[in-house]
Amino acid sequence: MPQLAVMLGVSVLTGVLMAGLAIPFAGLAGVGANDVKKVASTMPLPLDTAPSPERTRILTSTGQTLATLYTENRVQLSTLDNVSPLMLKAIIAIEDHRFYEHGALDVEGTLRAFVTNQASGDVSQGGSSITQQLVKMTLVEQAETDEERAAAKADTYGRKLRELRYALWVEEQKEKDQILLDYLNIAYFGDGAYGIEAAAQHYFGVRAVELDLRQSAMLAGLVKNPTGYDPTNHPKRAKPRRDTVLDRMAQLGQISTSEAAKAKKSGLGLRVHPTSNGCVASKAEFFCDFVRNWLLTQPALGKTRDDRNRLLNRGGLTIRTTVDMRMQNQADKAVKAHVNPTDQALGALAMVEPGTGRVKAIAQSRPMGDQTGKGQTYLNYIVPKEYSESNGGFQGGSTFKVFVLSAAIEKGLRMSEKIKAPPKLTLSQESFEDKTCPKKNLVGVWDVSNSTTNGMKDMYTGTRESVNTFYAQLEQKTGLCKPWQIAKKLGLENPGAQVPSWTLGIAYISPLEMAEAYATFAARGVHCNALPVTKVSDRNGTEIEIDGANCKKALKASTADAVNDVLRGVLEGGFADNYRLDSQAAGKTGTTQSNESVWFIGYTPELATASMVAGANSRGNPISLLGQTVGGQYVAQASGTAMAAPMWYDAMSVIQNWLPDTSFRKPDPKDVRGTPAEVPRVGGMDPKAAKRMIEGRGFTAVIEPGQVDSEYAAGTVAYTSPKGSAFSGDTVTIYVSDGSPAPVARQPKPKPKPTTKPTTKPTDPPKPGGGGRGDDDGGD
Repeated sequence: MPQLAVMLGVSVLTGVLMAGLAIPFAGLAGVGANDVKKVASTMPLPLDTAPSPERTRILTSTGQTLATLYTENRVQLSTLDNVSPLMLKAIIAIEDHRFYEHGALDVEGTLRAFVTNQASGDVSQGGSSITQQLVKMTLVEQAETDEERAAAKADTYGRKLRELRYALWVEEQKEKDQILLDYLNIAYFGDGAYGIEAAAQHYFGVRAVELDLRQSAMLAGLVKNPTGYDPTNHPKRAKPRRDTVLDRMAQLGQISTSEAAKAKKSGLGLRVHPTSNGCVASKAEFFCDFVRNWLLTQPALGKTRDDRNRLLNRGGLTIRTTVDMRMQNQADKAVKAHVNPTDQALGALAMVEPGTGRVKAIAQSRPMGDQTGKGQTYLNYIVPKEYSESNGGFQGGSTFKVFVLSAAIEKGLRMSEKIKAPPKLTLSQESFEDKTCPKKNLVGVWDVSNSTTNGMKDMYTGTRESVNTFYAQLEQKTGLCKPWQIAKKLGLENPGAQVPSWTLGIAYISPLEMAEAYATFAARGVHCNALPVTKVSDRNGTEIEIDGANCKKALKASTADAVNDVLRGVLEGGFADNYRLDSQAAGKTGTTQSNESVWFIGYTPELATASMVAGANSRGNPISLLGQTVGGQYVAQASGTAMAAPMWYDAMSVIQNWLPDTSFRKPDPKDVRGTPAEVPRVGGMDPKAAKRMIEGRGFTAVIEPGQVDSEYAAGTVAYTSPKGSAFSGDTVTIYVSDGSPAPVARQPKPKPKPTTKPTTKPTDPPKPGGGGRGDDDGGD
């Protein structure tokens, strides 16, 4: 073992010299042959050379840096080919010019430093080799407590001898190039920059391989005292130190004296590029915060939350997220235009891609930060409580009616069935008990009233006009369990208590959960968990398996198609008609009885967006919107139509231009009862063939006995009743022709025209996506 032979050859002297680099000669009497013998008997000592902490990058969906997370701002390099040759020459010249010639201990350099230090009576010159310095840096890096860090830096004989033992092992196990690379990766270069790559980017905005002579000399000079020579704080110290490196390089013949002189005439040439740490400086601060908290739930990143946090901040991960910065910027712009940071209200938007669950953007009106006077907060009000320390959301209002609607369709109730919806109803709570679920022992009565329209309503008009007394009675038909279960399957972590008023949205919920739920309808019943991250790779580029969106069927496609058909009416003639997009869209408004929150959740087949404006004090606790000034406008009456829908439209009217122009699937009359459908024209057909065709369109068909006058051939179909528009599941009667045209009736004399217009007109069956318009969204 060559290194051991050297150590034994210099015996006590080398041990003394090693300690004497930092301790006056008078203190060396304690080092004797027994110390050296003890050290020599156990050499070398294996060193744990685990990778140094490296910064983690969070990327957008297109690969742009969204944020960095780190305890040490470091970018690990894998080869010396990634470092400028001038940088390699500079660091070797100033720190260990015989690096490639000696082993762990440079006896010549150690003796020279010892003599110089004794002559000066101080530590004016160091004698540690690059390998020894690497060992010390590694031990300091690995220290987890203040005591361990102090021990790794202590000026004791024991520490120096232990470092030498480690250095011997390193020299035996690694090639010189690898040792130099490890040294450049671990070294601290001041101002928060660890490793040569991060230092090059930080001080000069270049990669390490691009460093020129003056840049290389300055960085090489920092390693000895990165704080004292920090050019951002001490430029008057940094330049002389750089010039010292240039002179040393010229002295060793690595550069010419003229090159050194020319470089010394130039300034430091700094172009500092600070690297932000964390989400505060991110362009999508709360999306970044969501990503980080979501990753902290992933078992693949560590057994405990602390383990995962440590990996995120030290592991050099590359995290590819789902955020689309075009959508994110538009969402931020829309929220800021409608709700100010210091308002006693919160504005929020959440966007989810149907069929994938990918979260494309989230935005809120209160920015991230600790300046509460400016409305800043670290609480993320857009996401579920699992990923935030916020209060867990706001009441959903009438946006919950869609879950009762889904349950009714799944149960096979006719969508065209009329229910009388009076202005007020008093209903027995017991009447909502569901035999398919555990008994809830509901007692008393529920008083429910409308704030929109009254009268005979079906699922189209009752939803479009958000009629509370209609939905109360529809919920009696579905029971409480099924709508609640559907909400759970569609992504609501805690849908709330199963009580009759549940259909009016009394549960507290986040915008992201509602966007996730409504995305299920757009995806024709396929639910996907909201997903902010698509890929995580470790520092070596190896992919780490994380949770996916777990997409699976939650509703029948026919049910989702029917829901979409109903909700199209809200934007096509309903309350939100003023916010109709160029492309096909559906949606639902919502306002809570307490006026604490208003909603509009609108979606196309390609994107679901939840828009919410909620009254909230500085701590985020719900308060009424009434009497507040929100976005510069006094709120005398709160509604989803007036406050949440315009914010939704401002974002989606632009974003729709980046989405495919697709349409919702029409509900199949064979699968859903009571959907508007066209009765096929069967005149002149064989009655049995006509019956099969009509039934194939989702109707019940009967052939009326006997025959009627008709111009069609005898025995063929004369006509049907009804004809034209009807509802799937309706009975269509087929009349058979006798072949004799009906006699021509004598034309009556024309009646005089009325002098005034009729006050009423016949009401046609509602068409898919169409219908009348009310005055309010009725989210009470």
